[in-house]
Amino acid sequence: MATAYQQTRRIDPDFEAQLLDSIDKWIDREMRSVIMEHDHGDIWPEKIVAQMIELGLFGATIGEEYGGLGLPATTYARIVARISSYWMAPTGIFNSHLIMALAIEKFGTPAQKARWLPKMARGEIRGGLALTEPDAGTDLQAVRMTARRVADSDGDDYIVNGTKTWISNGLKGHAFALLVKTDPQADPRYKGMSLFIADKGLPGFKTGKKIKKLGYNAIDSGELIFEDCRIPADQLIGGIEGQGFFQATGGLELGRINVAARGVGLAEGALRLATDYAQQRRTMGKPIAEHQAIQLKLGEMVTRARAARLLMIDAAEAYDRGERCDMEAGMAKYFCSEAAVANSQEAMRIFGGYSYSKEYEIERFYRDSMLMCIGEGTNEMQRMIISKQWVKRNPS
Repeated sequence: MATAYQQTRRIDPDFEAQLLDSIDKWIDREMRSVIMEHDHGDIWPEKIVAQMIELGLFGATIGEEYGGLGLPATTYARIVARISSYWMAPTGIFNSHLIMALAIEKFGTPAQKARWLPKMARGEIRGGLALTEPDAGTDLQAVRMTARRVADSDGDDYIVNGTKTWISNGLKGHAFALLVKTDPQADPRYKGMSLFIADKGLPGFKTGKKIKKLGYNAIDSGELIFEDCRIPADQLIGGIEGQGFFQATGGLELGRINVAARGVGLAEGALRLATDYAQQRRTMGKPIAEHQAIQLKLGEMVTRARAARLLMIDAAEAYDRGERCDMEAGMAKYFCSEAAVANSQEAMRIFGGYSYSKEYEIERFYRDSMLMCIGEGTNEMQRMIISKQWVKRNPS
């Protein structure tokens, strides 16, 4: 049954068209000219982030009552795919932010929503999702970070200890949805997990090193370190301990739709670059697009990109209807990310030796695409989720 939260996600087609057109104009006017400088130098795109705030992207899926755009997943996915078809990294900056906002909007107390969501929608506070630890990634129940409640002369707080890693926006973000163990002895393990809002400036909260990466440059991935950090009790999302696992995973469907959209963008962007190059590059007296070997590659690439987009839209529409869509989101995430890898590889073959040069953009698509197969749950895990849900929906 659709929840009230999801039932509100509708958009006027004319407004969507205007919004997408403004995104396209911004990409052409502001973003494209600075991509290679930021990617090659691994430079955080401060100016681009400011422009994304002006475009409303940090409030894209936050409800209108909190100052956001209240966009449905279908519109949000189309925006992400458009941007990713030129540069995937910036979409990660506002996606992690929006998944944190989703946790607050779906599960937070009225006071938490009123305090945090308007500032997040305006981009005054940029958020992130702090789940992963050195020994806990896909298996979230294995997190070791602990939070112990104390009420003393300093206040009613939780004392938090532990380290998070691979946190998007870790260095440049302001606040994080932090998954911890409030009852390390709980059985099953998920019953002892809670989700907090942890904002920088809290005593005992500091950032660690910036992680160097193969791709996905210009967005910071870093460590968050908590040493006897006092987090006020009123920053426990929902106000009840033991709900954190479901609160954290409650945004994974939208997160996987986002990754699918990034995969679509990368697949379509690689196709665009390969198509342009194949019509310009000439061998044996004609453009290589007229050679059968290249035609076979382009034919497969365009079909793969189209199939990926349709799976993305299918999952997003199911989400907007309020239906359970972990299978659809998993299929979209799995196929679209693999499509991104395959299309970027084929595009590199079409470019030939030039694809290995930093002077051409296609090598970035190849580097960025592999992350989509790993992030938001590995594709191996997605196939298991898909299989289990398929069998459950089709009992013999």
